[in-house]
Amino acid sequence: MEQARDVVARYFAAFNAGDVAGMLDCLSDDVAHHVNEGQVRVGKDLFRSFCEHMNRCYRENLTDMVIFANEDGTRGAAEFVVNGTYLETDEGLPEAKGQTYCLPAGSFFSLADGKITRVVTFYNLADWVRQVS
Repeated sequence: MEQARDVVARYFAAFNAGDVAGMLDCLSDDVAHHVNEGQVRVGKDLFRSFCEHMNRCYRENLTDMVIFANEDGTRGAAEFVVNGTYLETDEGLPEAKGQTYCLPAGSFFSLADGKITRVVTFYNLADWVRQVS
């Protein structure tokens, strides 16, 4: 259980530091990334591309983090608040003008051999759109 919590904590510390390589280090090579209201992307290369896109369009810092793990360390979850700035217009979304936003969110993880094998993140997209519109 502690190993799972530690890996998830490292993953989010790397996220807050803007350290994509650090995030990738926490993932298995065949990680399944379930994007909020999007497609499942498999593998570190697609995860890296997603992060590069997100870092171009958004600057985010996660606060109020609470991390959970099951007893055998194969599943984890986190609840947090996303504090962000919308930097560059993302296709199909409102125009970016440096708007700030604050959203509750959560992520769910599967883990094996000390690596994250599945990442699922949820937030209320309609709430985000209201905040940046």
